[in-house]
Amino acid sequence: MNLFLENAAAGGGGLSSMLVMMVVLFGVMYFFMIRPENKRKKEAENMRNALKVGDRITTIGGITGTVCHIKEDKIVIETGDDRVRVEFAKWALSTNDTQAAKAKAEAEKVAAAKKRAREEKRANRG
Repeated sequence: MNLFLENAAAGGGGLSSMLVMMVVLFGVMYFFMIRPENKRKKEAENMRNALKVGDRITTIGGITGTVCHIKEDKIVIETGDDRVRVEFAKWALSTNDTQAAKAKAEAEKVAAAKKRAREEKRANRG
């Protein structure tokens, strides 16, 4: 009987450490899986809400076109030279190529400015 009580007391410490490990595991899962996914969803929603007529977009199905009309939860895009208009749900939007091109141009401008600053710094040393 005494042996049984000693084993039960020793097992109680194992239960608390297991509980701590489960809490730590949940915290790690939250910061590495759940939080980044919520951040991506928020960025996608902001991108969809920032659409303007004339933006070049790509849908999740790979169709590219220019936005010609925006409704509450739908967008109408014009594809190609034949001016075919297709209506999509806003959630079917994958990327805003106009915003991506602006971001790329801005990044190139910043990189060029950094390169010029480095070259000027080297020229002032020598």
